[in-house]
Amino acid sequence: MYEFIFRWTDGLSSHDCIACFNTTEMESEVLKALLVARIPTVLFVMNRFTDVNNIQIEYALQENRLLIVVLRRDEPQGRGATPRLRNEYVMSLCRRVVCGYVNRRGSVYSLISGRADVERLIDDDACAIAAEPAVRHERWSVAQDKVLLRMYYADMGIHAIHRKLRRTYAAVCARIASITQPEEYMKGREFEDFVLSLFDLHDGDDLVLQEWQGDKKLGLLSPENNSNPDFVFRYGRRHFAVECKWRERLSKDIGETLFQKRKLDDYMTFSSRRRIPVTIVLGVGGDPGNPESLYVIPLKDVEGILSHSDSIELYRNESMTLSCSMFLRSRRRRDDVVSEQRRHYPNAFRPWDAETDASLLSLYRSGQSIKSLAIHFSRSERAISMRIKKLCETS
Repeated sequence: MYEFIFRWTDGLSSHDCIACFNTTEMESEVLKALLVARIPTVLFVMNRFTDVNNIQIEYALQENRLLIVVLRRDEPQGRGATPRLRNEYVMSLCRRVVCGYVNRRGSVYSLISGRADVERLIDDDACAIAAEPAVRHERWSVAQDKVLLRMYYADMGIHAIHRKLRRTYAAVCARIASITQPEEYMKGREFEDFVLSLFDLHDGDDLVLQEWQGDKKLGLLSPENNSNPDFVFRYGRRHFAVECKWRERLSKDIGETLFQKRKLDDYMTFSSRRRIPVTIVLGVGGDPGNPESLYVIPLKDVEGILSHSDSIELYRNESMTLSCSMFLRSRRRRDDVVSEQRRHYPNAFRPWDAETDASLLSLYRSGQSIKSLAIHFSRSERAISMRIKKLCETS
């Protein structure tokens, strides 16, 4: 598949201007190839640009050969799938549309059907499979590894590495995976760095970072303290611990994807043994080093969130800052939090019934906005959105 895609990018010149995305792995590699080849590029992103540490993007911006366009919905919780609306809008701006492999069940396939200005680089999976010979298990020299790592960490992409080292794309991908840290580990470390930067630690301050756990493993063997929270801080004579988590999005099943019972039990044991509070700092969306949303959740409040997943919004940190008071102050009881929420939304956390569900769906399908539905049902916009999503999935 890579062979067909990059054959097209190699045929471009500085007189072309390419509009592209950076959402999927393939889109990311195409963007890198365009930037390395110095092709004028327009990058479309949703809500805000987050890839702030990409070296090739930095170079392209400095040389005025990259324009980043941030798209936002007029109504954030409006109707219609965001990716389809994005694709439709961007395609309307282009004189010619070039696609790689197109899933026949995806939104892009229906958008390009009947258009005469579309070029499809890959017609089916068979072409992609036949495009490149099988990986030959040739030994990589230390010198080649050094070149690969330099280019990889300079965000030059697999196409540039393939051309430099004359290795197949599959071999390059396999070697990158074998000699770099796993992606999930790197995302976790990047978010930990982000959280530490919010504390703004300096020598001589009252706040001191005492412990920083690292995920150390050899096969199935790992040290006992791997189950401890990521950070332990001392502020004067008081201590508190912080566990950092980053997710691309909040899933419906928070218990399975975010607050696994085994991990919670480990943190509870740690908190009881050390007699210090544990707080979970959760980043959601964007990039691990620059998340869109931040939540500060005391460990003792997690049980309430598992019972009422909507209540996680009560812990959203709108300021995107951290201070010791957030971790050392006594937290309000959940009943107090619910009471406060109901001053703004009288029906907050109350159960839904069949009659209300039917009314909600009817009004939503008639074109009512999420904001107007929130006012009508005396609930938050997030609660309305989540309920509509659940009803649509089960209907």
